[in-house]
Amino acid sequence: MPRLLHFLLFLALLGSVRTGRAQVTATLPNTLVFKLKPEFKALGTTDQIALPALERALEQVGATKLRQKFPRSLPASSELPGSVDLQLVYQVNLKTDVPVGKACRTLLQTGVLEYAEPLNFRPPLYQPNDPLADSTNTDGQFYLKNIQAYRAWDVTQGDTSIVIGITDTGTRYSHDDLRNQLKKNYADPVDGIDNDNDGYVDNFRGWDTADNDNDASINMAVFQPVHGILVSGCVAAQPDNGVGLAGVGFKCKYLPLKIYPNTTTGSFAGFEAIVYAADHGCQVINASWGSPGSRSQFEQDVITYAAVNRNAVVVAAAGNTNAELDFYPASYDHVISVAALAPNDEKSGPATYSNRVSLAAPGENILTILGNNDSDYFPVSGSSFASPLVAGAAALVRSRFPQFTADQVAAQLRQTADDVYSLPGNSGLRGKLGTGRLNVHHAVRFTDRREARIISTQMAPARQAYQPNDTLQVAITVQNLLQPVSGLTVALTSLSPYVRVRQGSFTAGSLATLAQATNSAAPFRLVVAGSVPINTRAQLRYRLTADNGYQTEEFLTLILNPDYVVLDANDLHLTLTSRGNLGYDGLGSDLGQSVTYKGSAPLLYEGGLMVATSATRVADRVRNERNVANQDFYSLSQIQLSRQPLRATQEAVGLFQDSVPSLKRPGSVGIRIQQRGYAWASAADRDYAVVEYHLQNITADTLKPLYAGLFMDWDVLPEAGRNAAAWDSVRALGYAYDRENPTVYVGVKLLSGGAPTCYSINNNAGAGTPVRLGDGFSSAEKFLTLSNKARQSSVGATVGTDVSQVVGSALPRLAPGDSAVVAFAVLGAATLPALQAAADAAQRRYALVLPTRTAAPAVSWQAYPNPARTQLRVEVPAGLTLQTVRLFTSIGQPVRQQRVAGTRTELDVRGLPAGIYLLQVQGPGQTLSRQIVIE
Repeated sequence: MPRLLHFLLFLALLGSVRTGRAQVTATLPNTLVFKLKPEFKALGTTDQIALPALERALEQVGATKLRQKFPRSLPASSELPGSVDLQLVYQVNLKTDVPVGKACRTLLQTGVLEYAEPLNFRPPLYQPNDPLADSTNTDGQFYLKNIQAYRAWDVTQGDTSIVIGITDTGTRYSHDDLRNQLKKNYADPVDGIDNDNDGYVDNFRGWDTADNDNDASINMAVFQPVHGILVSGCVAAQPDNGVGLAGVGFKCKYLPLKIYPNTTTGSFAGFEAIVYAADHGCQVINASWGSPGSRSQFEQDVITYAAVNRNAVVVAAAGNTNAELDFYPASYDHVISVAALAPNDEKSGPATYSNRVSLAAPGENILTILGNNDSDYFPVSGSSFASPLVAGAAALVRSRFPQFTADQVAAQLRQTADDVYSLPGNSGLRGKLGTGRLNVHHAVRFTDRREARIISTQMAPARQAYQPNDTLQVAITVQNLLQPVSGLTVALTSLSPYVRVRQGSFTAGSLATLAQATNSAAPFRLVVAGSVPINTRAQLRYRLTADNGYQTEEFLTLILNPDYVVLDANDLHLTLTSRGNLGYDGLGSDLGQSVTYKGSAPLLYEGGLMVATSATRVADRVRNERNVANQDFYSLSQIQLSRQPLRATQEAVGLFQDSVPSLKRPGSVGIRIQQRGYAWASAADRDYAVVEYHLQNITADTLKPLYAGLFMDWDVLPEAGRNAAAWDSVRALGYAYDRENPTVYVGVKLLSGGAPTCYSINNNAGAGTPVRLGDGFSSAEKFLTLSNKARQSSVGATVGTDVSQVVGSALPRLAPGDSAVVAFAVLGAATLPALQAAADAAQRRYALVLPTRTAAPAVSWQAYPNPARTQLRVEVPAGLTLQTVRLFTSIGQPVRQQRVAGTRTELDVRGLPAGIYLLQVQGPGQTLSRQIVIE
C-alpha cells in the first residue's frame, strides 16, 4: 500500500479529534477503585478485605472481581515524605444496573475508605499536520535546533541505563529507528514463565496494560493506532545509525507500554502503566494523553507514587484546546506539564495554556516516526509531541545529574528554559506557558540554578468551596530544590476582587538544598467578599523571592459562592441548591455536602423537589426515565444565606421556576418557586432543618390539582442496602433507617400545605412494580408517588433494601397568579422516638416562625394580588365590617396597620422587604388571617 494511503487510513482512524476542541472525560463502565484507610491495611489481601461493613457494602452494590490494584507496589515510607501506599487501592466491577456514583457513596459510608471513585478514560492527544508535507525528509527536525539539543549532546548523550516509559498506543518493534532503542528485560525471556517473579509473564519487551499481555505493538484497528510510535520517535529515535531521525534522549532507552485495548476484555490503563513503568525502573515516564477537568485523587496518588515513592520524572502533554484550563494528568502535582509552541516560539494556535504549565516545547511540524512500515517518517503537531521532547531532556538531565530527585529534575528543566514572553504571540500569557521554551543545553550544563517551590497547602476550614464573608487560613510548606537560597520570602496576594488577604507574608529565611520551611504557626489569613458572583474561581498568587535576584510565582485557586448553601447550624446538616435539588447539585454530582447527622457520612444519594399537576406535567431536577437528571428548574435568584437572619440561626432564600407549558414544552407545570431554608442552634431544635416552598402559578389556567413533594434517595447508615422506610401518619412524617442495626433515623415531615402524601420505594424492585428506579424514574412514576395519599407508605420492613421515599402535599387547586406555601422539615436522630420528638419540635417552631390562623369555613374573603408589590386590596363579605387591618412579619412584628370601616380597603406595601407576611383582618367578634407574599 502506498505510504500516503497508509497515512490517510491513519487519519481516518483518528475519529472525532479536532483542532482546538476540548475532549470530554469519560469513565469506564461498571468499574470503580477505592482506597482503604491505612489503619485497615492488615485486614486486606490481594482479593479479600476482612471488614464486615465493607464486605456487606460490596455485596450490596453487586461488586465482583475484587482485587488489590497494585499488590507489588512500594509501600509509603517515613523516609520519603509525601509518599503514598498504593497497596491500599482496590478495584471492583459492578452489576450493570448499579450506578457507579451511588456505589462509590455506599462504600464511602462504611467509614473505612479514604476515597471511592470511577475510573476515568483519558484519550490520546493528536493533531495531524498537512498530509502533503514531505514524509521522507530526514533533515527536517528544526526543533532540535530550537531546544539546543545538538549542544546538549556535546555535554551528555545520555546512557542506556536511563529508561523512558512511553505510556501510549503501543510501538512498532521492528522500525529502523526504534528496534535498537527498546529496553529489554533479559530477566524474563519469552518462555511462558514469570522468571523474574514480578507478576508478569514474559514481559521481555514492554507490556500491554490495557489487555494484560506482553504484546505492546500497535493495532491498526484501534483509535489513533500509531500515536505511540509518533511519540516514541520524538524521544527515542536511534541516533548515529545512518537512517531516519535522532531522538532527544539519544542513547537512553524506551519502554513501550500500551494503554488502549484492542480486545473486548481490555480497558484503558494509562495510570496502571505509570505504576508499571515506575516499578520497572523507568526514570522518566511520558503521558501524551489526557482530558480537561474531572480531577481524581486515585490518579494523583498514582502520580505521587511514581514521583515520590519511585523517584520517576512524570512528563505530560498540557492539551490541545486553545483555552486556559486544567488538563489531567498534566495538571497534577509532581507532573511536568508541557505546552506546545510554534516554530517561532509563540504559542501554538490550539495549545492549552494555564499557570499549571511547567514549560513549553516545539509542537508544530514535528518530524517523527510514522510507523506504517519500518522506515517511514512524518511531521505532526500537538502537545503530544512537545511532551516527549521534554521527556528526552529529562532523561539527559538524569544522566548528567544522577543525584537529582525527580522533583529536582523538573526544577532544573524549569529554571533553564528560555523566556519567550516578549514575543508578540505570547503577549498576555505571562506565566501560562510555564518558565519558557525548553533549552536542553542549559538543562544539562548549568549547575547554579535555584528553585524554591510550595509542596503542600492546607486550608482551614477545608472545603470544596467558600461562601461570601467566609474567613480562612492557608498553611504552606516550601522546599528548596536546587542550590541553597538565603532570604527566602513568600508573599501571597489576591488577583481577584472577591478575596482579600489580611495576612500574606511568610519569611522562610535560608534553606539548604532540599530543606523545607512552613508557616503553620502563623498561616496566611484570607476573607471572602460579601458579594461574589456564583461559582467564581478566585486566583491568588504566591511570589517567592530570595537574595541574588531569584524570583518565581505559583498560584492558588479557590471556588467561591457555589450554587448551593449548607444549613449547618446544628447536628443536621442539609445542602440546598439554587434549582431545587437537596444534598447535591444533581444526580451523581459532588457539588454539595448531602445530608449528614452529627458528622456522619453522607446519608442522601439524591434529593429534590418535584411538582406535578398530571402524569404528563411534572417538573423537577431529579433522575428521569433515562437515569440522567432532569433540567426542568432554572434559577432566577441564587440561593444565599442571609447576613442578618431574623427568624432562625441560619436562613437561606432563593428563587427558581420551570417553563410555562407550550407546544415545545407540553410537560411543564408553569410554577415559580421561592425557596427558603431555616436552621436553629437551640438545644430543642438541633435535629432538623426546615425547607419552605412558596409556589406561584405563572400560567393562565388553574392548576387543579397541584402536588409538591420531596424525593429522597436515602442511604442510611450503617448499611444502605438493608434500609427500611415507613410513614407516621399522625405526624405526616416519612422516615428511613437500617432495619437490622438502626443507629440513625432520617426523615421528612410535612409542616404546612395541603393533604399529606407519602410513597416509599424499593430501589431494587424488579420488573412489574409500579415504581422501578432500576430503569429510571418516569414522569408517570413521579406523579404516582406524589398523588398516592400514603397508600404505599412502607417498604423494607421485613427484608431491608435500598430505599427512596417521596413525602409531599396535595393542593386541590392553585389559581393563575396565586400562591401557596408547602413546608417540610428534614430530620435526623439516633432513635425513632427522638426523630418523632424532633418532628414535633419542628412543627412547634414552624408555627412560631410563620403563625397562621385558618378562616372560618363560612367566610369567603379576598386579599389580592398575592404576591403583591405596591397595593394590597382586602375585601370581606357584606355581613362582616372591617375594623382593623394589620400586616405582620413571619415572626410577628407589625409592619402595617390601619383602621377602616366598610367591607374593602387597600393597604400600601411599598418599601417592605420581599418575603412572607401574615395579614390579619379584624371585625366585630372575628379575626381572619392569611399569608401574603410581598415581592
